[in-house]
Amino acid sequence: MDDGRIASPATERYAKKKEAILAAATAILNRQGVKGMTLADVAAKVGLITTSVTYYYRKKDDLAAACFMRGLERFDALVTEASRAPDAPARLLRFLDLYLDLNRRVRLGEAAPLTSFTEMRALKEPLRGSVQGAFNDLFRRVRGLFEDAGFEHLDKRERNARTHLLLEQVFWSGSWLRRYDTDDYGRVRDKMYDILINGLAPRGRNDAAPDWAPVALPDPTPAAPENQEWRETFLVAATRLINQRGYRGASVEEISAQLNVTKGSFYHHHEDKDALVVECFERTFAVTRKAQADARALAGNGWNQLAAATAALVEYQLSDHGPLLRASSMGALPIEIRHEMSQGYNRGSERFAAIISDGVAEGSVRAVDPMIAAHMINSMLNAAASLGAWIPGVERDEAASLFARPLLMGLFTK
Repeated sequence: MDDGRIASPATERYAKKKEAILAAATAILNRQGVKGMTLADVAAKVGLITTSVTYYYRKKDDLAAACFMRGLERFDALVTEASRAPDAPARLLRFLDLYLDLNRRVRLGEAAPLTSFTEMRALKEPLRGSVQGAFNDLFRRVRGLFEDAGFEHLDKRERNARTHLLLEQVFWSGSWLRRYDTDDYGRVRDKMYDILINGLAPRGRNDAAPDWAPVALPDPTPAAPENQEWRETFLVAATRLINQRGYRGASVEEISAQLNVTKGSFYHHHEDKDALVVECFERTFAVTRKAQADARALAGNGWNQLAAATAALVEYQLSDHGPLLRASSMGALPIEIRHEMSQGYNRGSERFAAIISDGVAEGSVRAVDPMIAAHMINSMLNAAASLGAWIPGVERDEAASLFARPLLMGLFTK
């Protein structure tokens, strides 16, 4: 309870040191994951000995959980401030504005690093449950955007899907915002807002958008080399485990157990875990590339190609061959491998941008920033890997309508 007394210098020093520890730990956590972070690394980053850090956080998981909770508190503050705007579109714009300002201050060294939440599930219980509960509270608050008057046409599953889509657009934007100078963030905000509100579909007479009827594409699963049909099963199982546990959380022992092979058998086929992750990424790139190429081969216009490619890839995430490997797994790879995998994702974005650009030129896609739109599509596709967590029981044939359609046609559309 605040009784008006001024905090003592010792209390202020304690609070400042705690904040320094959280900032250092967050940077390491984002890069190395829960399993890869050590108290010794954190201590070294803030100029302490390890036992000094344990004075604040007894165990590594305690510190990781504190990082997640602090990150959630920061996002909750953004949502609270944005909720004061008069209507849903204004609240969305304010939320984007506040987030981009925070991201800008982080890049300029004026604020502590933002927390990546991809490793939350790597925590042990009961900490994992506490952090997940706080994340669920944040999710419900953001879902309030879609619970105003005028959104009665959305059922709970649709509200959950659009909330997940919006949050992941913000969380994943950190992976592409560094392509832009902080001076350009005002323009980035306007372009993101325009896409989230209006989508990419062109408007015809009476402001009517085209029907959502994406053409079905062939299965984009890469063909296995002769006598290596087992490889697809191997890579799918490994991808699922890495997506669930994170790169460092998925040990060779666990991957081997999931595949029902021995550790020796694993190393017979892969030099190390890095080699396996690279192969999972290469498979993800191949699936994306095939869906995009099949879409480009359609006789239809750019809008039809874009709808077909995004629908196919969202549905693939829930198929027997899915999901695709989440981009967050790149963070823990050695720097030279990480750069190569990042280039693979960039090429996928550039192909989407080319489809969008051609569509804009011919008038079948709204005039949007092609690269920002492509990054947002990639963010949506990454998020689709965990769609089932927010919409239990979601079926493959309804996934695209629930998740790809709102981004391509507008977050607040019927």
